[in-house]
Amino acid sequence: MASKKVDMLDVVQKILKLDTKMRFAAIIDPKGKIREAIMKTGKTNLKNQKEEEHFCNQVAQRRSMRKEFDRSLGKVRYVHVEREKVSQMVIYTKRNIVYFTMEPEMPISTKIRLITKVKKITAGL
Repeated sequence: MASKKVDMLDVVQKILKLDTKMRFAAIIDPKGKIREAIMKTGKTNLKNQKEEEHFCNQVAQRRSMRKEFDRSLGKVRYVHVEREKVSQMVIYTKRNIVYFTMEPEMPISTKIRLITKVKKITAGL
């Protein structure tokens, strides 16, 4: 039986609709290539196109580096980077990387709830 093709655009749109403070969502392949990405309407991109592509490439490289520690520490559940202007989240699925950003002043409990929801939305990736 053929597997159902996932609509990447639909997935990133669903992620952005989870909360009004969401800014950006992207699905990245293991080599760092952006498969789909959307900046939420009304939000200003903090990086230009070239910086965004470079950052996504770095995210993929960090995944492979973190895998070295899976046996001793366990698999990465998510990565959370808190910056002055934005909160960055990364979730690893079997075949892709999900990267999304949100406004930084959101409570950590809300961020954890959003991570859980994004994991459910992206489980098929």
